Amino acid sequence: MTSTDNNLLRARVIAIPQRGGETTAYEFGPADRPIDIVFSHANGFNARTYRTILEPLSDSLRVLMVDQRGHGLSRLPADASKPRDSWRDVGEDLTAVIDALDLENAILAGHSMGGASSLMAAAARPGRVRALALFDPVIMSPAILANMDRESMNDSPLAVGARKRRPSFASKAAALEAYRGRGAFRSWSEAMLVDYIEDGFAETPDGDVVLTCAPAWEASNFTAQGHEPYAAFDAINMPIRILRAEQGSTCRLEGPEPILTRSGKVRVEVVAGTSHFLPMERPDLVVDVLRSL
Repeated sequence: MTSTDNNLLRARVIAIPQRGGETTAYEFGPADRPIDIVFSHANGFNARTYRTILEPLSDSLRVLMVDQRGHGLSRLPADASKPRDSWRDVGEDLTAVIDALDLENAILAGHSMGGASSLMAAAARPGRVRALALFDPVIMSPAILANMDRESMNDSPLAVGARKRRPSFASKAAALEAYRGRGAFRSWSEAMLVDYIEDGFAETPDGDVVLTCAPAWEASNFTAQGHEPYAAFDAINMPIRILRAEQGSTCRLEGPEPILTRSGKVRVEVVAGTSHFLPMERPDLVVDVLRSL
């Protein structure tokens, strides 16, 4: 297989009936080797968003990028009207993907919510995972978790902002024009933004396009902050790399805390000049970390 063939994006549908249906993914890299890396995206995004970031790995590694429930092309149910008190559901979805594909010796990696779901899946299947790479993962401090007020989370700026997101545009081109250089997308390349919009919007019978991650579901993920990252850390013994944003980080670790250093294998680094969108701003570091693991 040539390197050009390796770079070709291959769509996949992964049946996980125990989780309510099927989810979707993309992969690239040598198809004749086991999956090396499973990457999970941030809340509100989709697997395709990270194509250009991870593509350099395809010269020698097989990379799978998974759509999480309620995002991208995923066919798993995502009912925002049902109460959720944690991200255990997305962690269990990823665990089911690991089982369905019979993965062994894989690296789990993820951005933001995807980092949290990767951590939970690694704790659930430590024998199938060789390492973790978490890019500004959502990890609240124990004190914040202990005192979290669900009502206040419903009124948090992130949740309120998600609910107010414009749900539709006349076309994907119109969405691209509206997002380019604005808000959270200021630090993104054009290719990243195009990839996000490709699977972030779906055409309707009326001819316009709507968000594939419904605003209410995105808000639901912002309010469902009850997962237990420290219990997951305590359950695993593998190399873990955590890259934190310098500004606006969602990873509330000031450094390796005692619970993270029992194995002596956790590295927590702050990346200068980055925001929560660290993978988009420093794709070179994402590639370097994943190659080193």
